[in-house]
Amino acid sequence: MSNIVRDSDVVEISEPPYFSFGEKVKAKRVIRNDGTYAGKEIGEVLARKGEIGYVVSIGTFLQQFYIYGVEFTESGNRVGMKRKELEPASPREEEDIPLPGVPSA
Repeated sequence: MSNIVRDSDVVEISEPPYFSFGEKVKAKRVIRNDGTYAGKEIGEVLARKGEIGYVVSIGTFLQQFYIYGVEFTESGNRVGMKRKELEPASPREEEDIPLPGVPSA
């Protein structure tokens, strides 16, 4: 048996990344150092809920998830985060897809 705990059975990397390079995002919750951030104590806050940052890199983890390197402007920390930990900082424009049977303008 494997000791790796996966968040879900969904393989996120089968689709393009949700966020793009340079996109303005915000943290959905407080992010603390789990011991993988060098130079900070375990448990130290790396990003506060609602803190704004920019996607500066996109990698993968466990051949399942995208990991977004986010540079947070207030704290100055660069933190690797999953999609579920982030949200767009400003509303995204939805594609204008016409409804069936409705004439386009």
